Amino acid sequence: MSDTGAGIATAPAARPLPPARVQEKRAWLYLDEQVHRAVAARSLAEGGVVAHGFANFYAISTRPDAGSVRAVNLLKGRPGGQVGSVTTTPSRVPFVFDWRRLPPELSRHDVLEIVDALFRVGPFGFRGPAADDVPDHLTQPDQGVRTAQVIAPGYSCPSNDFLAAALTAAGTDLLYITSANRSRHRSGAADEPAHHRGAALAAEFGADPRVRLLAHRDEAVARARYPLHEPMSTTILAVHRTAGSGVDGRLRLVVERHGSLPVERVREALAPLGFDVVLGPGAGQRLRPRVYRQGAPPPEVSAARSSGSRS
Repeated sequence: MSDTGAGIATAPAARPLPPARVQEKRAWLYLDEQVHRAVAARSLAEGGVVAHGFANFYAISTRPDAGSVRAVNLLKGRPGGQVGSVTTTPSRVPFVFDWRRLPPELSRHDVLEIVDALFRVGPFGFRGPAADDVPDHLTQPDQGVRTAQVIAPGYSCPSNDFLAAALTAAGTDLLYITSANRSRHRSGAADEPAHHRGAALAAEFGADPRVRLLAHRDEAVARARYPLHEPMSTTILAVHRTAGSGVDGRLRLVVERHGSLPVERVREALAPLGFDVVLGPGAGQRLRPRVYRQGAPPPEVSAARSSGSRS
C-alpha cells in the first residue's frame, strides 16, 4: 500500500440506469443470506442501486462512476452534480486517502488508530485528503485540500460481507454511498433523515426497478448491536485539518457532522489515544433520527414480508 493511496481500482462506467417504471413485486433480500448478498452485489455491479442495511439504519450504494452517482442523485431528488461520499470495507479505507497530505501534526499511524478506535464502536465517517485515484465527482476541496469522505458501518456489521462481494463483482475498491431517503430538495421538508425501517424504505423506493432492497432480517437486533448510536446518518470526523492543541496539550480533532454517535462518545473513544474533539461550524446542531408517523409498519413487518413483497 503506497503513501499516496495510489492503486485504487475503480470500475469502468456503467451503462445508464433505465428509466423508472412500475416494478413487479419481488421477494425481499436479506443481509444474513449469502445468496441474497450475491444477488444484490451482482445487481450493483451491473449498474443497479442497492438500498441496504448499514449498521443500525439503511444506506444506498451503487458503482462509483459519474453516471451512476448522477442517476442516484436524481433518483433521490438531489441536484445531479452533488458530490458523493464513498464506502468500502474497513481494510480498504486506507486506499481512500493521500497520506502525504495529512496536516503535519497528524501521522498516518495516528489516523489509522483513530479509524480503528471508532470503527470498533460502530458506524462512522471520516473526511481526509483524497488519494489521486478517487474520482473528482467523489471529492470536494476544503481549505486548499482535495478531500474525500468515506463512510463505513464499523467492524461488526454484516453489511461488510455485502460490500466486499459488491466490490469484487464491480472490480473496484470503493463504492458511492448516500443516505437512504428522498432529498429535502424533492420533499420540501426542512430535514429528511435516513430510513431505519425497511418497510418504509420499500414504500418510498420499492416501485422503482433500479432499486434492490437488502434488508436487516431483524431491525431491532441491528439497532441493539449499536447501543451508543442513534439510527441515523453517521458522525463525521475530519483528518485533513485540526483545531490545534487545547490548554491540556491534546490535539483537537474537528467533528464535521454530529450524527449517530454523540460527540461525548467520540471524545471517550479517542481520549486514550491522546486526542480531544471539537464541533466544527457545520456540526453545532446534531442530526435527528427519522420519526415514523403512528400506524406506519413496524420494523418487524420486514421479516413477515420475506416473500411476495416489493424490494
